[in-house]
This record gives sequence, C-alpha cells and structure tokens, in this order.
Amino acid sequence: MSDLRRVLFVEDQPAIFAILELALRKVGGFETYGFATGGDAVAQAALIRPQLFLLDVMMPDLDGPATLALLRKVEGLADVPAVFLTAKVEQTQADRLLALGAMAVLFKPFDPMTLAGQIQDIWAGALSV
Repeated sequence: MSDLRRVLFVEDQPAIFAILELALRKVGGFETYGFATGGDAVAQAALIRPQLFLLDVMMPDLDGPATLALLRKVEGLADVPAVFLTAKVEQTQADRLLALGAMAVLFKPFDPMTLAGQIQDIWAGALSV
C-alpha cells in the first residue's frame, strides 16, 4: 500500500488555510499544496500530482464541487480521492457531496490535532475500494 504524502487543499479563509497547513504539514507530516482559489489549484494540479484533494465547499468564484469537476478533467487526476470540508452540517448536503464522488465530508470546525489521522483513514479506505 502506498503512503499518502501529497495533499492538495483549497481554502479561501486565511485563518482556516493556516490551520490546515499546520494540521496537515506539521502534525500529519504531509507535503501540502494549499491554494486560496479553485482556479489556482486546477492550474497547478498537474505539476503537483496530488494523491488526495481536500476542498472547501463554499468559496467565491469556483466552489468545491466545481473545483473537483475541473480537477477530474486534468490528465492523470480523474481517480484522485477527494474530501470536502464544509461548515454546513446537514446530512442532505453531505449526501450530495458524496454523490459527486467524494470519499468523505469533514465538518468545520475540525480538530487540527486529529485531522491528519482522519485524512489517513480516508486514504486507507480509498485504497481498499
């Protein structure tokens, strides 16, 4: 089983962006590639070759689902596992996001000390599918 190393994340709120960077890079030990917009992430994704996408749902311009749709069109990234991050804690919203092909939906606020472990568990589940 391959180890998860490269995580591409998109978060438009600077404070949450910084917490994600800390939680994933410092606590989790991942190589992180963070972007404030979906467009920037899509533009760089082919060069990064991420192993997992972590996408905020509600963002200006491109929201998380639209960003995922574009990332899926990048050559070689169609099957990269995706996780959505949202502040809306509604089951219907989570079900809709899972139907778009996400492996999981995580809710804000999240615990920065356990986020990397949650991501690792989701990754392990994605590999066993």
